[in-house]
Amino acid sequence: MINEASHHYNKLRVAAYCRVSTDKDDQTNSLISQRKYFADYITHHDDWVLKDVYYDEGISGTQTKKRAGFNTMIEEAMQGGIDLILTKEVCRFARNTVDTLSYTRKLKDKGVGVIFTIDNIDTRVSDGELRLTIMASIAQEESRKTSERVKWGQKRRMEQGVVFGRDLIGYTVRNGELTVNEEEVPIVCAIFHKYTNEGKGTHVIARELLEEGLRPKRVKVWSNTVILKALRNEKYVGDLCQKKTFTPNYLTHAKKYNRGNEEMVYLKDHHEPIIDRNLWNRTQDELLRRSPAGDIKAKHSNRYWCSGKLYCGLCGQRYVSRIKKLKNGTTYKAWRCYAAANHGTGKLSDTGEKIGCDNGSINERALLTCVHYCICQLQTNQKELKKEVLQEIKEIKGIAVKKLTTKNIREKLDNLNTKKRKAIDLMLDGLISKADLQEQTKWYDEQLEELSVMLGNAEKENKHHSKLIDVFEQNITVLDEIMTFGETNSSLYREILDKMVIYHDNTVEVWLKCVPFGMKLTIHSYGRNEDYTTDIDAMEIIDNP
Repeated sequence: MINEASHHYNKLRVAAYCRVSTDKDDQTNSLISQRKYFADYITHHDDWVLKDVYYDEGISGTQTKKRAGFNTMIEEAMQGGIDLILTKEVCRFARNTVDTLSYTRKLKDKGVGVIFTIDNIDTRVSDGELRLTIMASIAQEESRKTSERVKWGQKRRMEQGVVFGRDLIGYTVRNGELTVNEEEVPIVCAIFHKYTNEGKGTHVIARELLEEGLRPKRVKVWSNTVILKALRNEKYVGDLCQKKTFTPNYLTHAKKYNRGNEEMVYLKDHHEPIIDRNLWNRTQDELLRRSPAGDIKAKHSNRYWCSGKLYCGLCGQRYVSRIKKLKNGTTYKAWRCYAAANHGTGKLSDTGEKIGCDNGSINERALLTCVHYCICQLQTNQKELKKEVLQEIKEIKGIAVKKLTTKNIREKLDNLNTKKRKAIDLMLDGLISKADLQEQTKWYDEQLEELSVMLGNAEKENKHHSKLIDVFEQNITVLDEIMTFGETNSSLYREILDKMVIYHDNTVEVWLKCVPFGMKLTIHSYGRNEDYTTDIDAMEIIDNP
């Protein structure tokens, strides 16, 4: 018994990896057949024992981060639980050349080999990596071609009217067809009626739907963004627009909005409409007529001088602009917390989630007054600020000089590669043994890997330092412009303002670029419309948290 246990213990622990169909029946059959395949393969080796068969369900091989079975196997191997990995083909392991080589090299460093049975590749032998590189490149190219064929086929099917997508309010998508969901039709009609016929805003509509206990699809609560998407969705008038997003990289599969990058497919009168075309056209005209300022669709929008730079001091949400046309023909412009604009005052939703905010709005003129006041306080210290900035640039440049330059590292890499090639020549000429070559090559590879890491770090640091210098030099130009500005110079404020935090107790924090501290202002506003005025009652210097 002791001898048998010892014999079993000395065997190589072999794991197998495969990707199987998402269909449960096919998956079961595939797993059984592949287990038998690997079991038979292992029985031909007396010193092997099957550890486990790891698998993933129908997940693309171009990415490894979403493959749970694959990642579990790699982690087990890196922790010393697996000695050898079997897989049928390179394309089953990964269709990304970088991932294939990266993982096999990591495994090899831990003493774990990978055998691709059908491709007849063993990473433990000397020419394994070369053959693997070739096969992985072929697999990656095949993946690219497959992606192109799939995209071409999808577009042809879109042109034929096949619907790609998920269910939406009012419609169900089944087998590439849109069918009306009668239970949700009143919700769609209410959204269009409230917006176009009653003149209500998207925030108000979202709040009313929430109060009526109606639920949206795929999101927790109604928001102005959900309402706007519905109002702009051509499906409700019976049309179909597809390829609104596209996949620029077949390896990452990340989708991006199609901003004219690829041709869209638009089919008019494609399916049964919920909204008649007259109401649809009036709604689109109304969307164009109303100011889109309240739409928070552009996360980093710079439509206004302070867009994306105003934050609520209570809940941390961004402030969004609100524009109203007054009866006297003038325009009133203010900014309001997004949470308050969307859900009103702070409260708990039906699901127990905290929504809304108790912070108030702030007039545009008050914001301009605050920034103008802060810049005025800095004018007397302009020379000192410029001196500090110049000193920081000098220090950054000094740090960059001390670092080993990328040129030096590249020269060392070239020298090592040259020596590595010469070592191979020495072995071929019989001047050194194969064992000496392997030992020397291992040392060269370690040095090359270390230098490659140093090169990457040096390039990142150089890039970071260059960016910092550019920013500081740009801010010097901005500081020079400060001497000549007016209270409504919004173009200057856009450049110099970092952020503002608005609190409910008439205090505003102002943070300017290139200034190492913030200014907390206590404001007092009075008057209306043309007579609106804001006074600064107090200012306090605050440190950057």
